[in-house]
Amino acid sequence: MNLHDIPLSSAAPARTAPDAVPMLEVIGLKKHFPVDNGRGAKVLRAVDGISLSVPRGQTLSLVGESGCGKSTTGKCLIRLTDPTEGRILLEGEDLAKMNSSQLRAMRQRMQFIFQDPFSSMNPRMRVRDIIGEPLRNFGHDRAAIRERVAQLLARVSLRPDAADRYPHEFSGGQRQRIVIARALALDPGLIVCDEPVSALDVSVQAQVINLLMDLQRDLGLTYVFISHDLSVVRHISHRVAVMYLGKIVEIGTRDAIFDRPAHPYTRALLAAVPSARQGQRAPVEVLKGEIPSPLSPPSGCAFRTRCPMAQPRCAEEAPPPRLVAPEQQVACHFA
Repeated sequence: MNLHDIPLSSAAPARTAPDAVPMLEVIGLKKHFPVDNGRGAKVLRAVDGISLSVPRGQTLSLVGESGCGKSTTGKCLIRLTDPTEGRILLEGEDLAKMNSSQLRAMRQRMQFIFQDPFSSMNPRMRVRDIIGEPLRNFGHDRAAIRERVAQLLARVSLRPDAADRYPHEFSGGQRQRIVIARALALDPGLIVCDEPVSALDVSVQAQVINLLMDLQRDLGLTYVFISHDLSVVRHISHRVAVMYLGKIVEIGTRDAIFDRPAHPYTRALLAAVPSARQGQRAPVEVLKGEIPSPLSPPSGCAFRTRCPMAQPRCAEEAPPPRLVAPEQQVACHFA
């Protein structure tokens, strides 16, 4: 069974004018980790100079194989992890330059949804306290918190009596709804969703994706959606950024990425997705070899060691991003 076979909400997420100030703009973001492997210190380049923007009310998805830097990017975007370098502009304000007190004030405007809802909740707390915790942290009184928790439970289609129960009493899909309710508590504009449906059955995935899309339409939310599941990504995204070894190799509208992929890595990822209707794979551009270590990435183009189009130039020169179509940018010499 594939997500394509499950009916999804037909309501399109909210869009914004192309000249509006983006909700999120990232310029030259890097996150490097020093590593001592016993043979001398090295630097792990988890995120290595990415730039992107997300208009208000839209969804940008980050995709790529495990270890490409998606989750690290997501944590940097809301300063759960401090970036090594770069600018992170939330409605024009640079999060990367803020001290702890300035950052605390910004926390109300951005939230994070983790992959495993159970591990992101305190198992000893009732749901009313889990959802209400952000409100308590920002000084809301008990009556206001109680009313807000009831509103949020209804918003994510959970019964009012859920407030008195503990996390272990819920299914995986219900726990994810609780986490979504908590993320909404302070009326954020930006939510980073890190693999939020990867642990759920496909039918439950569809329900949660529908919920996220409905919330975006009703509340004008902006999402950065991190996933390796391209079926899910195709349903929820306005734009898609493809990451490889800490860099964005292709970025564009959803339709451009899925219907007209230009980078050989993007084409290989899409070719490996099982057909929605026949349960068969499309002709596959097989990726040869293993992902190189981010401790010692290849010279030039990082993808060249696995690329069927690689030429000597690829080892000598890293390809700069360039437009291959309106709103579609690719980092490849031969795309």
